[in-house]
Amino acid sequence: MCSSAICPVCGCCPNKRNSTLTRIIYASILFLGTIVACLMLSPGVEQQLRKVPGFCEDSKGLFFAGQQAYLKCEMFLGYKAVYRFCFGMSMWFLSFSIFTVNIKTSRDPRASIHNGYWFYKFVALVASTVGAFYIPDEPFIYTWFIIGSGGAFFFILIQLVLLVDFAHSWNESWVGKMEKGNSRGWYTALLAVMTLNYGTAFTAVVLCFIFYTKPDVCFINKFFVSFNVMLCTVASVVSVLRKVQEFQPHSGLLQSSFITLYTVFLTWSAMTNEPENQTWWDAQSIVGLIMFVLCILYSSIRSSSTNQVNKLTMASKPSAIHIKESSRSDMSEESLGPRKVDNEQDTVQYSYSFFHFMLFLASLYIMMTLTNWYSPDAEYTITSKWSAVWVKVSSSWLCLALYVWTLVAPIIFTNRDFS
Repeated sequence: MCSSAICPVCGCCPNKRNSTLTRIIYASILFLGTIVACLMLSPGVEQQLRKVPGFCEDSKGLFFAGQQAYLKCEMFLGYKAVYRFCFGMSMWFLSFSIFTVNIKTSRDPRASIHNGYWFYKFVALVASTVGAFYIPDEPFIYTWFIIGSGGAFFFILIQLVLLVDFAHSWNESWVGKMEKGNSRGWYTALLAVMTLNYGTAFTAVVLCFIFYTKPDVCFINKFFVSFNVMLCTVASVVSVLRKVQEFQPHSGLLQSSFITLYTVFLTWSAMTNEPENQTWWDAQSIVGLIMFVLCILYSSIRSSSTNQVNKLTMASKPSAIHIKESSRSDMSEESLGPRKVDNEQDTVQYSYSFFHFMLFLASLYIMMTLTNWYSPDAEYTITSKWSAVWVKVSSSWLCLALYVWTLVAPIIFTNRDFS
């Protein structure tokens, strides 16, 4: 009901482009699923389930004659319930990713399914999540833990690209305002944000040394923190080199400060997943959840002019979009009404398939974040895995490597266009 109600609610808003409105609705469905997954971790859910007549009245749970199987009460709550619910939700997004491959314009019949039929798609989502609870436990949980770790790893990289794009857009906007007037005020604002980021990162590094290392032990944690601090320093220095500035005039310490802060967060998050630091829910999970929300919102409403991001999302070139939009605006408004404007009749403004694939990876990231990257065992407890630690640490290294590569690639390959 919440999913179907999104459309009339959005109709009360000012004129919205079809491409933006559709992404907002899909993002809202993902957020709704995240809330449901959080409720499954709530301590009071089990007590409420036991109040339902005929449900969880005995140790076996609820019996389904058609499937000749019991569904234990514990399967509807806790980490295993999150695994199953997120499996159903992620498969829903993955199916749309496959279904919408190679859609070029909104005139494609498949585009109407992507942009409409919300009630039927929501029914399919419910069926997918409910069906996930009938999957046998033994081969499913561990296999899905491995897949979830890999998918979350790639979503972390997507977060990095969006973070760099956000910092680049921020820097470009404020530098443009600086050149128009009041340069001292905007320069001070840029310097303040950069200082805040580096100051927060430095404080976090000090706290990591205090709480996650000891003088004679914890050598692996000392290595993680020290090595990543060194890499962040190198990346920051590279971003302001004269040669880099010649090829990348918009690069600078503002972007590097965001990358440094993100790398420190990944390092801290990795150390909290070590077996000796095992907790059910901690601050890094909350921070990770907030970053996920901001990342999805930004990817849904942004209109990036950065070629690297457009290539990542397989979006059309902005110039072509804007030129063709102007010739179609009147026709679009007449066909879809004053509230919803179809701006994709000539070319789509983002890859439908990749957008759904990103939400598929986001579902896996949510699953791993809510379960704190732990793998439930057969006794419905949790076990922290060193594999989760190395996934996050390696992703931090790869993030820094990708960022440095975007800075030095134009210098190395001078015959290629990186503008």
